[in-house]
Amino acid sequence: MLEIWQLDKELWFPPPHLALEEPNGLLAFGGDLSAERLLLAYQQGIFPWFNEGEPPLWWSPAPRMVLYPTEIKISRSLNKRLKRKEFELSFDHCFAQVIEECAISRQATTGTWITPAMQNAYTQLHQQGYAHSVEVWQNKQLVGGLYGLALGGMFFGESMFSKVSDASKVALVKLTQHLEKQGFSLIDCQVYSDHLASLGAKEISRELFLQTLAKATRAEVNFL
Repeated sequence: MLEIWQLDKELWFPPPHLALEEPNGLLAFGGDLSAERLLLAYQQGIFPWFNEGEPPLWWSPAPRMVLYPTEIKISRSLNKRLKRKEFELSFDHCFAQVIEECAISRQATTGTWITPAMQNAYTQLHQQGYAHSVEVWQNKQLVGGLYGLALGGMFFGESMFSKVSDASKVALVKLTQHLEKQGFSLIDCQVYSDHLASLGAKEISRELFLQTLAKATRAEVNFL
C-alpha cells in the first residue's frame, strides 16, 4: 500500500527519498504555508504543488530538472532579439504583480496552483528577502517575468509568464546571467518540460540534486 506522510502543526518533513514513484515525487500532505515551513521545505529539496480546495501537497521528484547558469542555451533568433534591446529588465520591482500574472497565465492554459493562499505565502517570503522577481518591460508595460526563491547559492524557480513572444525567455536568460555573476550554483526547475530543456535545463538524480543543494545553500552569496 502506498504511504503518504501527513503533516501536522509541527515543523518537519519526511526524508525526500521516501517520496512516491507514482505520482512521481509526492511525499506528504497537510501542514500550512507559513514562511518557516516553506523555507524548511526548500532547504530539503521539497516544494508545494496543489490545486485550490486541496490540502497542501509536498513533492520531491526524481529525477530533478535543473539549469546550471553557465549552460543556458540562447537560440540565434533569441540572441538577435536580445541585441535589439527592445526589452528593459528589473528585479524585485513589482513582485506581487509578477506572481499574479503567473497565476493568470496558468489559469488560462492548464489551470493554476498559484492560489491566493500561495500568492500570499510567497509575497511574505518576498517581504522577508527570500522570494524574488524578474520583470520584463516593453514600452513601459510589464510583458513578462518570473519569480522564485533564493537560498544561499541556489535559486528555486517557481513560475514565469509572457504576454509577448520571447518575454519569459528573456527573463530567464537575464536571470541566469545575473545569478552567474552573483555566484549562484544552480536553478531548480522542479520537473521536466520541453520548453525548459530547449533552454538548456536537464534532469539529474535526486541524490546529486540534494548534494548540490546542501552545498549551495551554505554559500554566502546575495541575490542583489
